[in-house]
Amino acid sequence: MATHRPAGLTPAPRGNLLQQLRALPCAVLLVVQLLGILVYPFTSESSAGRTLFSLVQLVVLGLAVAAVRLTPALTWISMSIGAPAVILTVLTAVLPDNGPIALLSDCTHAIFYFYTAYALIRYMFADNFVTRDELFATGACFTVVAWAFAYTYGIVQTIWGTGQFVSGSDHELHWVELLFLSFTTMTNTGLSDIAPGGGHARSVMMLEQLAGVNYVALVVARLMGLTLARFQRKRDTTGHEERTVTASDSGEQAKPAIGASDE
Repeated sequence: MATHRPAGLTPAPRGNLLQQLRALPCAVLLVVQLLGILVYPFTSESSAGRTLFSLVQLVVLGLAVAAVRLTPALTWISMSIGAPAVILTVLTAVLPDNGPIALLSDCTHAIFYFYTAYALIRYMFADNFVTRDELFATGACFTVVAWAFAYTYGIVQTIWGTGQFVSGSDHELHWVELLFLSFTTMTNTGLSDIAPGGGHARSVMMLEQLAGVNYVALVVARLMGLTLARFQRKRDTTGHEERTVTASDSGEQAKPAIGASDE
């Protein structure tokens, strides 16, 4: 009996590039996020550049919603959180010095990205099949969590002050610096020139360190295990078919597979 695969988890169809990209939303989300990291240094020196980067963030939000639509999570929840996040992103670009808007934007973005990460994890755990998009989802989910904690650090900095983080300068940390802190914390590679200076920052960073360790232990290990098991099953099936063909060519009766019923 054929095994049913949930909708949205089928392999990418062989067609034009647009169809393949639509079948791999997590791959597109991951690429856009990484490109955003590379583009930011070229856009942070001017108001127009920051606005351009805000537009990139809007694209990331849209791709995140598209990725969530393929997951068992509720799309309407993602869209209801994402719509205010889009509006607040535009307002933050227009009014960069408005504290309440910046705080509300950070809160909304953090909630949205945490929910997106939850949806992607459900996507990866939805069945016992591993598709190409699910493999890309491991990287996309990791970056989404890093994004979420970066906005959380922004909330900590806005509410409890710049003293929560210690860096080489006395100015308020920019968002990309908070994102850098988030990546170094989640990957446990070291804090470099930015370190926690207050209790609230230490608490959030400990939570992110725990999230990073558990992510590798639970999500990545499970998907890699399923991938290896799939290749092992494929190799066993191929070897059995070759033995069957060899036995048939030599005039011998093919031996039944182990565990096969005698009928």
